[in-house]
Amino acid sequence: MTEELLRALKQITPEERAILEGSGEIDPDIYITTNPEVFDSQKLMGDEKIICMRAHTRFVHFPPHRHNFIEFIYMCSGVTHHIVNGREVVLQPGELLFLNQSAVHEIFPAGVDDIGMNFFILPEFLEYGLNMIEAEENQLREFIMGCLRSSNHTPGYLHFKVAGVLPAQNLIENLIWSLWENPLGKRNINQATMGLLFLELINCTHLLETDMQTEQKLMIDVLSYIEKNYLEGHLSELSDLLHYDFNWLSKEIKKRTGKNYTELLQNKRLGVAAYLLTTTSKSVMEIALDVGYDNISYFHRIFRKHYGTSPKKYRDGK
Repeated sequence: MTEELLRALKQITPEERAILEGSGEIDPDIYITTNPEVFDSQKLMGDEKIICMRAHTRFVHFPPHRHNFIEFIYMCSGVTHHIVNGREVVLQPGELLFLNQSAVHEIFPAGVDDIGMNFFILPEFLEYGLNMIEAEENQLREFIMGCLRSSNHTPGYLHFKVAGVLPAQNLIENLIWSLWENPLGKRNINQATMGLLFLELINCTHLLETDMQTEQKLMIDVLSYIEKNYLEGHLSELSDLLHYDFNWLSKEIKKRTGKNYTELLQNKRLGVAAYLLTTTSKSVMEIALDVGYDNISYFHRIFRKHYGTSPKKYRDGK
């Protein structure tokens, strides 16, 4: 982030000045319409926007509340302390916190150098990015779909510790710049940037913490392993890494996903193949080899079964 923008974000806002001069609490007129426990999108975003951004208000305690929008928070500098669904989350510089609409969220007072950016998002904004990861099976996609459906089974938050992941940092800062500078055509720019960020975060599931239950965490570990090892990964290696019995793990994967390990691995490989078909000029044979299939006839057969068309027609149709 540029020093110029960071200096601008550190300026005391009128809202913060009122807090420092004696109010000591949030102004409900900024956040609340009728229900005192729900922060309202119309108050914070207006009627015309499906995404907006504002610097996190410092020096004040935000009592437990929910939102009727999706929120994610990016920490530019300093630290903020949150309680989400009863669990403590400490957000460090460069980290991301995604919150779904039903999460109960509390924030402790931030100091003058604790600069966070709050992104307020209506579900329809995420549909473009979701389409970019439609071929992937991962917890980020499931989280977004759960937000779109307002599912009660969606985790309350995803905490990505991606401070050291330069591509993710660049995409977040591009999004901040776009919303800050307000260029023409910003909606298309912002939605595309968010989709690219999703694609990057899919590769960062090993840097993810969430409030999922233990059985859900197990599936995060399974899918994370497949993300990183879809070329040569084996269930036997995964069971050793997770310290689970091979047969028990195999049955749990089938029970919880409806697919066995081999099917999940194949879906991941085919998803990568589909992505390469639409984003590179590599031949179908090269792509088949890249995703782990040296039998080209078999690759054609399973690709057609999965996508309903041949690899060539899939490429031509996109």
